[in-house]
Amino acid sequence: MKNPLLDNSGLPAFKQIKPEHIEAAIDFVLDDNRKAIDRILQDSKPYSWLSTIQPLEDLGEKLSRTWSPVGHLHGVADSEELRKAYNACLPKLSTYWSELGQRQDLYDAYQSVANSPEYTSLDTAAQKIIQNSLRDFRLSGVALNEADKSRYREIMQQLSKLTTQFEENVLDATQAWQKHIIDESQLAGLPPSALALAKQMAEAKKLDGWLFNLEFPSYMPVISYADSRELREEVYQAFCTRASDQGPNAGKWDNTAVMEEILSLRCEVAQLLGFDNYAEYSLATKMARSTEEVLEFLTGLADKTHAAAQQEYAELETYACTKHGLDSLQPWDVSYYSEKLRQEKYQLTQEELRPYFPVPSVLKGMFFVVEQLYGLQISAKTDIETWHEDVQFFQIHDESGRLRGMFYLDLFARSGKRGGAWMDECLVRKNYQGELQIPVAYLTCNFTPPVGDQPALLTHNEVTTMFHEFGHG
Repeated sequence: MKNPLLDNSGLPAFKQIKPEHIEAAIDFVLDDNRKAIDRILQDSKPYSWLSTIQPLEDLGEKLSRTWSPVGHLHGVADSEELRKAYNACLPKLSTYWSELGQRQDLYDAYQSVANSPEYTSLDTAAQKIIQNSLRDFRLSGVALNEADKSRYREIMQQLSKLTTQFEENVLDATQAWQKHIIDESQLAGLPPSALALAKQMAEAKKLDGWLFNLEFPSYMPVISYADSRELREEVYQAFCTRASDQGPNAGKWDNTAVMEEILSLRCEVAQLLGFDNYAEYSLATKMARSTEEVLEFLTGLADKTHAAAQQEYAELETYACTKHGLDSLQPWDVSYYSEKLRQEKYQLTQEELRPYFPVPSVLKGMFFVVEQLYGLQISAKTDIETWHEDVQFFQIHDESGRLRGMFYLDLFARSGKRGGAWMDECLVRKNYQGELQIPVAYLTCNFTPPVGDQPALLTHNEVTTMFHEFGHG
């Protein structure tokens, strides 16, 4: 069977990737990598960048290229079959990375190059790779005794499983809830765009009336505009109690025990490696130098904003109670009366801005900003395989016409797609001995999808989110 995940010659062939390809590909690459690492360590003495580090780095990237499209599909196009294959690979990958991180001979090879005269002649990127690798060996427990190494491997396997279970529980709980409404009077206050989306969602399921769910483009208009306080409360409670022991699906996808176990295991692995807590362990790979520095930043931020936040909330509470006769301001009232107050003070709502932000115009404006700042030209490329018909693909060229990067853009919420917005790596940039690998990113959002034949219209918040994720890319 030809396996598209084993073809690393170009971009992932998303339309050809099937769940049955996943475990077979990972098994093959892990076995092949283990054999290759043994050969490198045996045959490349004295160790050097060219004979040892570079080929080892290439093996890591080969595995990353195989797994990247799988992990991405798990986030944007989940299915029962894909989830089963994905989860079957997690313990294998965790074991592999723990094994490598605890191999003394592998650590000695990196340390040997770091201590050699060659090291000072390497460029900054190569030196950084070596130093980061030595750090990661220590964080993987290379210096632990055998019993503690074994426990470390067990913990990392459990954490890999639990963090994935957490995400899947949230997705399942989000998709399990929906509100079908026939009586239009219950929808008073909702803008035409929200009603059109709800009508389209109902029609897709061959239902009359309007259908709402907990995906953000459906949830946010209800919370912000629905005059029915009962409807706002129902939707709010369903959204905020997802994957918990509360709410309409209480206990069904409850993450309480999952979170407790994650926290316990994180604390244990941190202490196993000599840290006082998991926060210290986490900061070992980050720019912040201490937990005190992080807390000082956060408390300083709170000190500067708390008074203003209290004042704004008091103003909102007074407005809702005096102008609209509310007995007390509840969480499901905040967005609704904030919109009312904004409209009264500024004669402006988020919804009124949508016509100014059709997706094609937003993209054109965002790309224009990048061109003005950096001289980069961004253009669509239409002959690229993607995982969904809504996904777009773009190339980035510099002023001389040289290709500098590419990215997938997946903007709209849909079934099987994790909520939120994020950027991730498809391919990393590499430039070694004249061979340049162009970087490729995934940019993922969950915006309001188009209704009918009209382009999707974004809120101002969605526009800033798009710029944010594009900035990561």
